[in-house]
Order: sequence, then structure tokens, then C-alpha cells
Amino acid sequence: MNKNEPEAQLLVVDDEPNIRELLSTSLRFAGFSVVAAGNGKEALAAAEEHNPDLAVLDVMLPDMDGFTVTRRLRASGKHFPVLFLTARDDTDDKVTGLTVGGDDYVTKPFSLDEVVARIRAVLRRTRPRDDDDAIIQVEDLELDDDAHEVRRGNNTIELSPTEFKLLRYLMLNPNRVLSKTQILDHVWEYDFNGDASIVESYISYLRRKVDADSELPALIQTKRGVGYVLRTSEKR
Repeated sequence: MNKNEPEAQLLVVDDEPNIRELLSTSLRFAGFSVVAAGNGKEALAAAEEHNPDLAVLDVMLPDMDGFTVTRRLRASGKHFPVLFLTARDDTDDKVTGLTVGGDDYVTKPFSLDEVVARIRAVLRRTRPRDDDDAIIQVEDLELDDDAHEVRRGNNTIELSPTEFKLLRYLMLNPNRVLSKTQILDHVWEYDFNGDASIVESYISYLRRKVDADSELPALIQTKRGVGYVLRTSEKR
């Protein structure tokens, strides 16, 4: 990347002008290109026009909440990662955010250094790497890195960037039981302050998508007290 090029283009969405301006200015200073919006409608329009690499999205907006914005983004085919800003450190909010396709959380009040660090961590784990094989296949499950698509049989499975990264890690380690700590280290690249419930929530939601067809054998399995495993037919 040319040193004069921005590190990534970000969409910052917050209805409080002071926070929006502070975030936008700080992120530009950190080397990002920034587009700002003050509500959900503006956010959807900006996403359509600019197709950002990541959105920093306040949960509480005047016209629609951040979860609704994310649902609409995903429904329209926009799969860039979303970092939620929330005033409440609420597990229910976190789980809701994950299930609609969010990738991380920062709780207000936050430090600007933390926001920048979280953004870079999300971008690292969701951007494709040039040295990786483009297609990974386990049983009838196929993951295409280049197209950012997952298919099982004849069905395409829609995943958020972090769900995609989690499934990729499981598929690279078939029949290997992975602990929550290993998953946090490899998928999130930091430990959410030891909040293992984040892993549980993502595994649960991923399982609902990958193993949705009751006619097919369940691939994602839990090894109680140990971790999770993508189990092939030869090991069942």
C-alpha cells in the first residue's frame, strides 16, 4: 500500500455530533479515510455510495437502531464488518449484535486508542490473505476465500466476516477439538477480556446456519468441557 493511501475506508455512524466529529477526526489522523453519518437512513445511503471497508456503528440511533441498520446492510448484500458502539455493556446486546452480523463491540465511554486497535484487529481477521488457498472443502461444505462465499451442497450460506473467519479456522482444523482460548486467539486475535460467551454465541449462530438442514449430518460439534470441532464422517 502506498504510504499516501488510506489504510481503509470507514463509515462512522453516530447521532451525537461531538462523538461523530471526534471519531472521524481521530480516525483520519490514524490513517483512515472516513465517511460520517448521523442516523440509520444516512448510514444506508453512505454504504451504498461508498462501499466502506468497515463501519463503526452506534447502536442507539434516532430513526432505527444499529441492529436494524446491520440487518438491512446484510440483506442488501453488504458484508463489510461492523464494529458496534454501545452505551450498555449488555450481554443481550452483544448476542443480538452477533446474530445480525456484527463483528465486535466497544462500550461507551471508550478510548480512541481502543477503537483504532479494534478496527485494525477486525480488518486483519476479515481481509483475505494472498498466501491462503482460495477454496477449502470439508465433506460437502465449501469455503471460497476469493468470492467470500460458503456453500453446503447446493445451498449458499450467508455469513458475516467474523463468522466466515471462525468457520475457516474450524475447516482448516477438521476433527481437531479447538478450545475457546484457541478460537479467541486465532479468530479475534485478543481475548475479549476473557469473555468466552462470545465464542459460544458465535458457534451457536454458525451451527444454525451450517447445520440448518436436518437431512444432513451436523458438522459443528461440542466437546463438553474442552471446546468445539468440525467433525467429518470418518470420525463420527
